[in-house]
Amino acid sequence: MHVSTPTVSRHPTVNLPTYSVVVAINFAVIVFDGYDLIVYGSTVPALLHEQSWHLTSTDAGHIGSIALVGMFFGALLSGSLTDRFGRRPVLLASLSLYSLAMVLAAAANGPAMFAIARGIGGIGFGAVVPAAVAITVEWAPEARRNLCTAIMTAGFAVGGIAAAGMAIWLLPVLGFRVLYAIGALPLVTLVPLVWWLMPESPVYLKRRGAPAAEQARRTPITALVRGRAGVAITLFCVANFCLGVIVFGLNTWLPQMMANAGFPIRSALLFQLLLNVGAIIGAVVGSIIADRTGARPVVTSMFLIAAVCISLLGVAMPAAALYSMVLVAGIGATGTQIVLFGYVATHFAAHLRARSLGVTTGFARLGGVAGPTLGAYLITSSVGLFSSFGTFAVFALVGAMAAVSVPTLISARKPTAQALQ
Repeated sequence: MHVSTPTVSRHPTVNLPTYSVVVAINFAVIVFDGYDLIVYGSTVPALLHEQSWHLTSTDAGHIGSIALVGMFFGALLSGSLTDRFGRRPVLLASLSLYSLAMVLAAAANGPAMFAIARGIGGIGFGAVVPAAVAITVEWAPEARRNLCTAIMTAGFAVGGIAAAGMAIWLLPVLGFRVLYAIGALPLVTLVPLVWWLMPESPVYLKRRGAPAAEQARRTPITALVRGRAGVAITLFCVANFCLGVIVFGLNTWLPQMMANAGFPIRSALLFQLLLNVGAIIGAVVGSIIADRTGARPVVTSMFLIAAVCISLLGVAMPAAALYSMVLVAGIGATGTQIVLFGYVATHFAAHLRARSLGVTTGFARLGGVAGPTLGAYLITSSVGLFSSFGTFAVFALVGAMAAVSVPTLISARKPTAQALQ
């Protein structure tokens, strides 16, 4: 029997497949998530030169880590909150929170207020991704889950490109505050759109409509840490931690590292832009292959590509070759992170999905705390450029070993919209 594709019914003028609307809106949400995070790395050179703030490179590294500490706790909370209150309310709340924090950052009168704003925003940054990934996977057709997740989470890299591009264009003219003010635009654009059009997850609605006795038997968190599931979640946490170190470390410090290597600031920012262009390529191509062959070999291969290319960034070569190497490093680094979200989301059964995404994303953010701090240490020490990039490459190798070792679990039943028809 033919089952028609469900359509959004929150407004009578909308007549699109639900998963298309969900992917499109969540893509925009993650664009601003990526912009608001990565704009910090783009503005670090300007913050270091803000005379009244007296920031050192170590201070800048600590401020970069504060947002990621908030993200760690936001991601851990997200899984439980989305299971209790639904994916949509958590998405709305986290989107609003990180947008308000950008207003506070733009208006900051000193490093302390700025750091507080980044910490508050970090909670929103951390909570939004698990909620967005869960609702996307739970509306997507089974054969397109990795692709839909990758398209949506590729918004992170698009946001990174926008941050670097805006910094190249606006930073020398208008200063860093306007770049943070741009990050607050979701308050007047996306928040109303999510409220109007975003449907709730069919999995959550089905569970909420279950009899009280069945709801009382919901799977405890201990089910995620026992047996093969426990081994899988541990290895996913290791892989996500390593990616957090690489992605946030490089996005925070790559422009400054290249500036220290003698590149003018605009050229240094171009490296960051190319890193995120590569991420989009890696996310889309990697997810298409993952839907056909499985995510394990794709994620492992992309980790290895990242390890090789990142290590080569410290080798003297023509500028054109270096730009190409950064592009491919983006395919293997941030691109891997995007495909890894889909790997986690499709690896666990529906009743463990939100919590597994929250926990693993939390460890990615924990790695993100370590990344900028590690970068600050490397950039202020006597360690050379080759050793600095080589350090990040080691994390890519460890991530590859973790990804290839994840044990196979019993396939989750697809709790998609079709099951509710």
